[in-house]
Amino acid sequence: MSDLIVLPEIEELIEQRKSRDLKNRLKELRAGDLAELIQDLPDNHKAVVFRLLPRELTADTFEYLEFRSQQHLLKTLAKNEVAAILNEMKADDRTALLEELPGFAVKQLLELLTPDERIVAVQHLGYPEDSVGRLMVPDFISVRPEWTVQKVLEHIRKNGKDSESINVIYVTDDRGRLIDDLRIREILLASPRKKVQDLMDESYLFLEASDDREQAVDVFKKYDRVALPVVNSERFLLGIVTVDDVLDVIEEEHTEDIQKFGGLDALETPYMHTGFFQMIKRRVGWLIVLFIGQMFTVTAMSFFQGEIAAAVVLGIFIPLIISSGGNSGSQAATLIIRALSLGEVNLADWWVIMRREILAGLTLGAILGLIGFLRVLIWPLFSTEYGEHFVLLGIVVGVSLLGVVLWGTITGAMLPLALQRLGFDPAASSAPFVSMLVDVTGLVIYFSVALLILRGTLL
Repeated sequence: MSDLIVLPEIEELIEQRKSRDLKNRLKELRAGDLAELIQDLPDNHKAVVFRLLPRELTADTFEYLEFRSQQHLLKTLAKNEVAAILNEMKADDRTALLEELPGFAVKQLLELLTPDERIVAVQHLGYPEDSVGRLMVPDFISVRPEWTVQKVLEHIRKNGKDSESINVIYVTDDRGRLIDDLRIREILLASPRKKVQDLMDESYLFLEASDDREQAVDVFKKYDRVALPVVNSERFLLGIVTVDDVLDVIEEEHTEDIQKFGGLDALETPYMHTGFFQMIKRRVGWLIVLFIGQMFTVTAMSFFQGEIAAAVVLGIFIPLIISSGGNSGSQAATLIIRALSLGEVNLADWWVIMRREILAGLTLGAILGLIGFLRVLIWPLFSTEYGEHFVLLGIVVGVSLLGVVLWGTITGAMLPLALQRLGFDPAASSAPFVSMLVDVTGLVIYFSVALLILRGTLL
């Protein structure tokens, strides 16, 4: 769908009050496209369009909407309309909505649910926020081991319409405990007279409702599944988690990591829907920490103010030196954080990582150091500002770059591992945070090298 084409057309039909034409036009669109359209409409038009949607599309479209639009519709629509939507929504999407609302609103909405759906909703809200239990849906197909394939197919035809997925059929015992799973192709290709127990191999994967949702992501990626059963501690089948929900988790986790790595607390709502003061609150904390940290840079420079006064030319290269260390540290931190999130490395690999990054830091530092040395060596051909000791100055710059880049690389690589070891999110070792740490030590390294090499000449 092209929003640029459809949106003006829809707004025109609303203004002209052509409800029948508008309703026919909306029937041509899919749920995801309808959600995008509704979100782009002014608030006073959202409910008008939503009420004209075909009944079979209302719940699906509502699930695609961002929280702000959902909240607006809940306030605008009649109680019976809200009840119909909530009862038709998938349990996981409904849970995601309810957990964003204040307690009194949740209580009112729960009262609109049917008894069965209310039980499901309360169960989901009882699980920890980041648990698999919040992601699962109770709509699945389960069969008994003594059933024939013919009976299974009849059961699927009768109940499959309400199931979240029929790619996998779950086998449970007479108490409802999971004992196996079967791919639908195994059933379709089997003889109708064959029994389910003849197709079972008792090899299956499952998640527990109390598992962390990142665990579900790892299992889906490792075994390439489209759906997985969710059980309790006694292996009673509670529901299933599907790959579309896992993709939402991946997107959310990646967004959170990227925002943390940029030096701010992760936003809980989309950027355009985050309030101004909420945005300030999310950003100011890290900025204060980084600002206080940068004060140590000022302290370090004041400690060497005698050297700067004696050889003003040293101050020219301060930005070059400390930025190179910060850049190399940010590179290393990015690589390690990503490797940790993908499970490519773990804490036990710290020494291997250290050795690799020491070699990388030495190599990168040597390359930048050589470039810096040549820069200082060539510049006197065009200017005399470096003075007669420009060769020694070039050596100071080259050696300092080697040391600062090496230190920045080691710091950037080890900090995420140290944070994870202490139980913090490795993504909190943001690029600005790494740069701040390297800035202070970079100045110390630079002026220490300058004191050692230039003593008796410029200093």
